[in-house]
Amino acid sequence: QVQLVETGGGLVQAGGSLRLSCAASGSILSINNMGWYRQPPGKQRELVAVITSGGAPHYADSVKGRFTIFRDNARNTVYLQMNSLKPEDTAVYYCNAGGVVHTTGYEPNYWGQGTQVTVSS
Repeated sequence: QVQLVETGGGLVQAGGSLRLSCAASGSILSINNMGWYRQPPGKQRELVAVITSGGAPHYADSVKGRFTIFRDNARNTVYLQMNSLKPEDTAVYYCNAGGVVHTTGYEPNYWGQGTQVTVSS
């Protein structure tokens, strides 16, 4: 079984920064994509950023130039550095691991439990 554990959420003022971390644990052989999604209050879950195993990032237009995603493949960990935060970034942020090969098989998607990010104006 694979678990994703997120850390780093919290309360920050507009213009501030936060870094989220997500560590995948279990009998993992490889992970294709790792990424972050968010669900603002009363809205659908949306993509924030994703990064391939080769390090190619993709960002939602709303966070380009402010957020940076990077990963440590040796530690099966993905990070999201969030700068110049805005109140509209307030959401529960979820970590995702896609295309996970582990010792007992393959799973297309794993999700973390979510971490709250609140940006005050």
